[in-house]
Amino acid sequence: MRLTCAGLLVALGVTATVAPTLAAAQSVMSDHVRTFAVLPDGVRFPEGIAANPANGDIYVGTFDFGGQNALLRYDFRGRLLGRIDFGGPLLGLQFGARDGKVYIANFGASKIQRVKADLTGGVEDVASIPGIGAPAARAVGNPDGSSDTIMFGSSGFPSPNAMTFDAAGNLYVSDSFQGAIFRIANADACSPCIASVVAHDPLLATAGFPPFGANGLAFSQDGSALFVANTGDDRVLKLDMTTLQLSVFAESVNGADGLVRDASGLLWVAANQADTLVALDDRGRVVAQIGGFEGVRGGRPVGFLFPASMVIIGGEFFVTNLALPLTESAGDEPEEDVTRWTISRVLVPRLR
Repeated sequence: MRLTCAGLLVALGVTATVAPTLAAAQSVMSDHVRTFAVLPDGVRFPEGIAANPANGDIYVGTFDFGGQNALLRYDFRGRLLGRIDFGGPLLGLQFGARDGKVYIANFGASKIQRVKADLTGGVEDVASIPGIGAPAARAVGNPDGSSDTIMFGSSGFPSPNAMTFDAAGNLYVSDSFQGAIFRIANADACSPCIASVVAHDPLLATAGFPPFGANGLAFSQDGSALFVANTGDDRVLKLDMTTLQLSVFAESVNGADGLVRDASGLLWVAANQADTLVALDDRGRVVAQIGGFEGVRGGRPVGFLFPASMVIIGGEFFVTNLALPLTESAGDEPEEDVTRWTISRVLVPRLR
């Protein structure tokens, strides 16, 4: 079944007239954020998310080092349709428009995998992410004219995180620990595939918190640039696809995680430490934010709590609330109070 945009909005219980219109730098608070789905008992820490645009199915993967991981399939009403269990943690998901399969960044196995949209037929290996080590040191200038040097260590563990396709069907993968971007050419047509290095740069690594460097990925509208979130550095970077030069596009996005571009061309960033989604214009300026955290009720977060990834379908954001405690201290994070993990939904505001 193929739904039109209008038909999907109706199926989702949304009318086109209720989408909020925001002025620059205004916010939609968490009372506009609704719960789309609650994960099954015993399944924790939803991280990656993808959608099938043909029918509105939503796919969610979990990032759980201490429990059972799963790839979950929901319909557009939030009903669980299918599940595949994995032994290790998963990160980003991406829906393949060419082959209609769900691509999985299997963090625990250092692999990119895929499975049919109905989750049948077994999981297929696409490519292994090679170990290339840490990038070179990074010099950071100070206001007094001095500079500091950040040295990056690496265990050599390949850590695939987020993915995105370009218009030609090539799959790009971020590696958070090795500070790299990989490319899998014509990913739908190869098996096994080769992951080649596109960028291996100190700007893609981090010594900050949360301890993940290169993360969310999204192309510019014309495909000339690839935007990369660096979570620990609170930055969004810009990779010129012609010169492969990397530059800083936006600063101080607190815990920049997942990226997605809306129909108007705005780049949205999941600010996982601010519990918001942030919109950036073509100059990297913040023009709006959505969400907020308003506590934990019945073991479930209200609003956003550690939003990690999002996807747009039917005029709405669908957002994973990772709600993962990260500090060593007990009692200092609301994530510690969560006992049931959720996926949120909120309308994409009209800003242009």
